[in-house]
Amino acid sequence: MGVISKNNRQIKLYYNSKTSLGKQTIAYVNASEKKILTIDISKTKVTGTQWLEIVNKLNIDISELVNQKHPDFVKIYGDKEVNLSEDDWLKLIEKKPIVVTYPIVINGKQFLQIKTPSDFVKYLDQE
Repeated sequence: MGVISKNNRQIKLYYNSKTSLGKQTIAYVNASEKKILTIDISKTKVTGTQWLEIVNKLNIDISELVNQKHPDFVKIYGDKEVNLSEDDWLKLIEKKPIVVTYPIVINGKQFLQIKTPSDFVKYLDQE
């Protein structure tokens, strides 16, 4: 059983209001007539357990959540490829949520990374 509540009638969006993609995606959310629960990860702490559930449902490695070319990441780790432990990735995401690459939409049991704002529009159109 996961820790993120899932409701087939409610769409959740995890995004960062400080990123360009987050700002663009939230503009689409605000223009939509759908009821969407937004979680701004720059203001709301997402627990390590929740992040692990998200990557598990997305079927990706936790390192794939992180934009390793983001200036904040490069400032800490340099521009070489890094190999961090799961705990270290979680600590990084918790301390610097700005490095999370893409917004994540959750609808019931479906989890999806939003790579462009138009991805979100396409997703809503399928609903």
